[in-house]
Amino acid sequence: MKKQGQTTFSPDRKLGSVPVLRFENRGAVRVLTLNRPEKRNALNSELTQALLDALRAADADDSVACVVLTGAGQGFCAGADLSEFKDLQQPGAAEARSELTMQLHLAFSRMKKPVVTAINGAAMGGGAGLAIAGDLAVMSASARIGYPEAKHGIVAAIAMANLVRQVGRKAAFELVALGEPIGAAKALALGVVNRVAPDARVLEEALALAAQLAAVSRPAMAETKRLFHEVADLPLDRALERGRETNRRMRAFDRK
Repeated sequence: MKKQGQTTFSPDRKLGSVPVLRFENRGAVRVLTLNRPEKRNALNSELTQALLDALRAADADDSVACVVLTGAGQGFCAGADLSEFKDLQQPGAAEARSELTMQLHLAFSRMKKPVVTAINGAAMGGGAGLAIAGDLAVMSASARIGYPEAKHGIVAAIAMANLVRQVGRKAAFELVALGEPIGAAKALALGVVNRVAPDARVLEEALALAAQLAAVSRPAMAETKRLFHEVADLPLDRALERGRETNRRMRAFDRK
């Protein structure tokens, strides 16, 4: 029975006859695959909404302990689907799409369950933002990641929020201002990703990492993730207070 307030997720959400987002369960790990390989998995409204629904559904599903996000084909995600831009000229359409994109990025940090991104190919613009939105990231050795928006007269607006929180200010500004993509070795050195894997093993490495996360106590993982994202932007005194409050809640954890 559906719980009150629980998001309904349809695993066969489709654009035409092909699912734009695939999912499968591997034990306690749910694998979500962006499935528009002919468009390099570019994010249109359909796929963005499907991914948001799927993340919320995974978080509400007691059988899921961790999520892995990857892309079909040779690329991870090319960013926003430019062919959809003409439709955003309608009154209110651009604002609605921006709100949807913002909610998608917020969902990653608000989930109780960790998300590992398996960056199996190029991740550009909004796709780069999506690649680093997860809690951990594994990148294939030949992949590239970049924020080329400024080169096209636009701004890496929503994707910038996570970037400046994860990378030093000078490096982050260079990435969004010059728009030059970087390879896996540079991404690892900057702390954009956690691991680099051979191309053929990127998903396998991400799944192994996810299995480790899935084995951690569910309450401890949920509190760890909640506190991590909460204290990241707090002054030290307030962050310590939040830690003290978490210590109190930990007494109720089931450690069996």
